[in-house]
Amino acid sequence: MKKIIKDNETLIKVLFIISMVLCISGYVSSPVALVGGFLFSYFLGHPFLSLNSKAVNWLLKIAVVGLGFGMNLKETLAAGQDGFILTVFSISITLILGYFLGRLLKMNRKSSHLISSGTAICGGSAIAAVAPVINASEKDISISLGVIFLLNSIALIVFPPLGHLFGLSQHQFGLWCAIAIHDTSSVVGAAYTFGEEALKVATTVKLARALWIIPLSILSVFLFKGKGKSVKIPYFIFLFILAIIMNSYLAIPSVITGSITSISKSLLVLTLFLIGAGLSLDKIKSAGWKPMILGVSLWIFISISSILVIIFL
Repeated sequence: MKKIIKDNETLIKVLFIISMVLCISGYVSSPVALVGGFLFSYFLGHPFLSLNSKAVNWLLKIAVVGLGFGMNLKETLAAGQDGFILTVFSISITLILGYFLGRLLKMNRKSSHLISSGTAICGGSAIAAVAPVINASEKDISISLGVIFLLNSIALIVFPPLGHLFGLSQHQFGLWCAIAIHDTSSVVGAAYTFGEEALKVATTVKLARALWIIPLSILSVFLFKGKGKSVKIPYFIFLFILAIIMNSYLAIPSVITGSITSISKSLLVLTLFLIGAGLSLDKIKSAGWKPMILGVSLWIFISISSILVIIFL
């Protein structure tokens, strides 16, 4: 009996590794990787669950920095300027709306603040940065992450078709993704599916947006009267900027920069597979209906308002 169980575990590990290799191969799209990871974990289990979170964290950072070698500094600055005002407006209004909706729903204040922060800036990264400074409990964090990860998964699948339906240009879609989708992984994944220019715009604007984690964390310290709490700074963003500068001003052979960006895109698809594999129905169910209503309401608001601004202004 033990041998059969052990053989099954070995087979699942082999199948999981094969799935990872397929994701890197370039034959699997971002949405398929995400859904495939979830289905694999749901039916067969995750053989490397304890390593999943750390792997996702490092792979995403490496992939994003690598994408910088496919960007030009002038184009990047132009994209960042286009999204600056929209970023400031969307972050401010989302946090304010989240506060009042949380009170209306009579939610735990820390949970509502975490969900609002994740929606306003960059999903799980914002939640991870803000949680320690407001002394959030493990339950508050897991509820917030459950809501954000579910909406991220939906966004990655539905945004590209909606972008084509609305007739958005590459630039418009990249900007919309950066504003309206929570996590960097899903932003880059959705933009990658849509096109090369959309990917560049989305990555640039989203990472510039992620820097707002710093003032948000400082604000959270005062709002929740936390003392002696350190603020996490997403340092990998500076490596991304360095990669862009190197690509813009150093005579690096195109075959090298092209290879780096190609590998980075493959790593991104692998990251999305692992994110899907890390999702669980239990995590989603544990969120409850109030946090889900708050998360969905904020997401719908920021998605609709930002696309209207992008199209008509």
